[in-house]
Amino acid sequence: MILHHLHLNVRDRARSEAFYQRWFGLQLDRRTDALSFLLDTQNFLLVLKQDPAPEPLPDWFHFGFPQPDGETVAGRFAEMVAAGVPVVQPYVVQDSITACRLADPDGHVFELYWLPLGHRSAV
Repeated sequence: MILHHLHLNVRDRARSEAFYQRWFGLQLDRRTDALSFLLDTQNFLLVLKQDPAPEPLPDWFHFGFPQPDGETVAGRFAEMVAAGVPVVQPYVVQDSITACRLADPDGHVFELYWLPLGHRSAV
């Protein structure tokens, strides 16, 4: 079974579309009056819904973007910090994971991570 999509309510769809296109290479597949559908290269679908006052998600909630190696995590983290993307958890290297957490324009927390061989289920 494969997880296929994630739905997020956002205050400004155009701003969120631009954020996920810039940082994660998602492509706008289609747009309706209320929803934007963005795809990654493996057909994972991010659905953005316009909502002037989205309910905050629980503090523990986050979603992850795997990276090919720890150096990529470090480089992407530095690039995002330099661009003003808010840091939620700083860059860390541990035996089982290299990771950091940042927030999108609506405060949705995402993780950039790399799992070394033998630690594929550490998250």
